[in-house]
Amino acid sequence: MTAGHKITIEQGTDHVRVVRDGQVVADSSRPLLLRETGCPVRYYLPPEDVRTDLLAPSDTTTYCPFKGTASYWSLAGAEDGKDTVWAYPEPKDTVAQIKDHLCFYEVEVEAAE
Repeated sequence: MTAGHKITIEQGTDHVRVVRDGQVVADSSRPLLLRETGCPVRYYLPPEDVRTDLLAPSDTTTYCPFKGTASYWSLAGAEDGKDTVWAYPEPKDTVAQIKDHLCFYEVEVEAAE
């Protein structure tokens, strides 16, 4: 890790729902919370808790020197849903817990009761 850069991952206990255009895309009571220096908390959800039928694979990939190479999906049918979901199929050892968990960008994430 770069000096001053830190990533922590913890098992969350909140019931998290991801809602897009009024539709529930994910609903999980077992999110992983990833905290990274300079970034907002990210919720990584198990694929079993995500409506993957609403996701379309993207050709986009990005590389993070701390987490590895991310693959992306778009929300099918959403005009502004391009590349809003990502996962790390082969994450770095230091963040191995997030392997294949899905994370959402620019969608409403709410703690459900």
